[in-house]
Amino acid sequence: MPVLNIVLVEPEIPQNTGNIARTCALTGARLHLVKPLGFRIDDRKLKRAGLDYWHLLDITVYESLSDFFSQNSGNFYYFSTKGQKTHTEVAYPDGCYLVFGKETAGLPEKLLHENPETCVRIPMLDNPDARSLNLSNSVAVGVYEVLRQWNYPNLLREGQLRQFNW
Repeated sequence: MPVLNIVLVEPEIPQNTGNIARTCALTGARLHLVKPLGFRIDDRKLKRAGLDYWHLLDITVYESLSDFFSQNSGNFYYFSTKGQKTHTEVAYPDGCYLVFGKETAGLPEKLLHENPETCVRIPMLDNPDARSLNLSNSVAVGVYEVLRQWNYPNLLREGQLRQFNW
């Protein structure tokens, strides 16, 4: 089964991380959290947003971005409003990492400058008041683009209606 990794660098809002954890749990993606976190990992709001899916989650927490990079290697794709190509222009390989920054500041500029070819953007309205999508929405867009390219491996692709008596 192909592996997809989601990396949150210094996430600040527990509800966003909880929503992302739920997305990861339901798609089989691995979640990597890079400290400092804007909440405790046992935060009630975090757990509530993830509902009862925590037992399905593969999660690792790192002390810093350098700690994360020292323990992981592969293809990294940096999601940023500053990316020069769209997230759909990339062919994502097995084992890739989708990297997202914190809600208030995004990813560190140095990281983006060092990786311009793998820095991607989700298209949005060209308006100075439209700064960025919500973090959990951005992660969902990224995750499902990768899974679409991979033909949704090991995911249930059809539902079934219950019997209904009119």
